[in-house]
Amino acid sequence: MTSTPRMERAWLVIVLVMAATCVAQAFGRFTWGVVLPDARDDLLGGSNALAGLFGTLNVTAYLLGTLAVSWAASRVTLVGLVRIGLVISTSALAIASIAPSGPVLAVALIAMGLGGAVIWIPAPAIAARSLPADRAGLAVGLVGSGIGIGIVFAGQVAGLLERRSDSDTFWQALYRIELAIALVVLACTFLFLRSRGDRPSGAGGFGGITALRTVRGWVPAVVAYACFGFAYILVIGFLVARLEDDSGFSSSEAAAMFSLVGLATIVGGLSLGRLSDRVGRRLTLTATFAAFALCGLLVLTGRQPWVAIAAFGIGLMFSGMPALIIAHMVDNTTVDTYGPAFSAATLAFGVTQMISPQIGGVIAERAGSFTPVFVLSAVVALAGAVAASRLPPPLRHTSTMPTEVPSPPV
Repeated sequence: MTSTPRMERAWLVIVLVMAATCVAQAFGRFTWGVVLPDARDDLLGGSNALAGLFGTLNVTAYLLGTLAVSWAASRVTLVGLVRIGLVISTSALAIASIAPSGPVLAVALIAMGLGGAVIWIPAPAIAARSLPADRAGLAVGLVGSGIGIGIVFAGQVAGLLERRSDSDTFWQALYRIELAIALVVLACTFLFLRSRGDRPSGAGGFGGITALRTVRGWVPAVVAYACFGFAYILVIGFLVARLEDDSGFSSSEAAAMFSLVGLATIVGGLSLGRLSDRVGRRLTLTATFAAFALCGLLVLTGRQPWVAIAAFGIGLMFSGMPALIIAHMVDNTTVDTYGPAFSAATLAFGVTQMISPQIGGVIAERAGSFTPVFVLSAVVALAGAVAASRLPPPLRHTSTMPTEVPSPPV
């Protein structure tokens, strides 16, 4: 077999994994933020409290999903986990697309959170192992780019549907479109994605902790991931509110800045992952955390072009930070330990991601401004930079993890 067909199959794996993470994260998790106002008015009686609760249900389910994966990763192959997650996420999109009431929509959002975790945890490792070890950062970054593409797609299609529809349920049309895409991705994954040498192992330990402790530099990696979970939510979740309430931006101007964040996420993980392949994970991740803190503070100027520069930088770092942490995990695990180890690390991220919005909201309400929220995010991001600087230097690429390649259709 020549190298060209092998590389073609490797890139097909990456495309499929990108599409799967798009379904899991962009469609299953972040689309809720796009449709929230209309779904709230249509099914939740206009209640912001209920809309916030539904968002919390999704994040909480994601956290529970990481626990499930930490158990399942010792019993199911990585490709098997992606397939299971896609079935869950696709089913959730189907429920959301026809949800007649709030409780039914809640079930869909819970399932989206579960499916998102089940897909996201194994996906980067599958992509990284499809390319040579010195291009693992590039592969992981590409997986994250799939999320950015999906976010931009959802936002643009939602705007188009809203302009062309007089119905209050146009938001369900977006979920139907995403469902159609998810069904295609699901079919392609079952047809073309195969496990080659990937085998589950029973050595993960409770919650994956045993496997996690085999990772070089696992403590600073977990601390950095937890800091990311806390810091990014404060900025991403309150960016539009900060610009409108504190800086006098119009709704369209603030939305444009958020769209700029989404566009930057497409290239953030890709570019920073590739950079880390060249200069190292530790240096790149440390600089990325510091840059995120700086961009968050730059938003506080409330003036252009600084806000636009900050928004683009936030998007770059938002997709780059997790890609680099995951690349470090891939570098320092085997096919047996990656799934349980990354699941255990994701628990810390999930907890901080879950508590961060509530803390930020309370601070903003008491202060009457989002300024201290963004300052807090910067402080936590700098703590993440300190943790990242404690990561061990890289070893030579000696990974024995097998490559995930697709099989041709029969």
